[in-house]
Amino acid sequence: MQNSSIQLALISAGGANFYSIEIALQRLGVSYQITNNPQEINQADGIILPGVGSASYAMDLLQRYNLVEFLQNYTKPLLGICLGMQLLYEFSHEGNVKCLEILPGNIQRFSDELIVPHMGWNQLKILNGSPLFAGINLEHNLDVYFVHSYLAKCNDVTLASCEYSDQFCAIAQLNNFYGMQFHPEKSGALGLQLLANFVQIVIDHKLLKG
Repeated sequence: MQNSSIQLALISAGGANFYSIEIALQRLGVSYQITNNPQEINQADGIILPGVGSASYAMDLLQRYNLVEFLQNYTKPLLGICLGMQLLYEFSHEGNVKCLEILPGNIQRFSDELIVPHMGWNQLKILNGSPLFAGINLEHNLDVYFVHSYLAKCNDVTLASCEYSDQFCAIAQLNNFYGMQFHPEKSGALGLQLLANFVQIVIDHKLLKG
């Protein structure tokens, strides 16, 4: 699969999982650039915003790189992964920080009664259709790999949920903004297909806009 006609911007806002994402994008034949520069990001055809660690630290970095307002007004496809998805919401209780306020809802910690972080393979439950699910047999086992201590509750932007004592949002979408709480780049063939489908969304957007 070759997608050299597009280039993605991989934003380094506190993320430490670039290697596995890079390997996945290379397998898909996608060109990408790791950058925090708004001009370089704007020249790309879409964004992946990965992240691990602290929401407050990541938001500080986005502020430092003048990316908060830039991302809030972004009109091309954007995919937030793990912490990158959580940053798309209004507020995170991890550090009590205001986030990008793109998706409705707040990020909260799992119950202290649970083993945290929620780590390992768990199953998606598809709630709403999306081009992200193209070519995926939704009747099959939809296990993906999670590592997180904080969650978003399911709401109107939830495409897929997962259960760890309570249901939480596993995939979200609002307009051109997509989020995956799990790590698609570490989720085998299913995760790679989800990434490929996001790449196709980027390609379709570029063709539509000419």
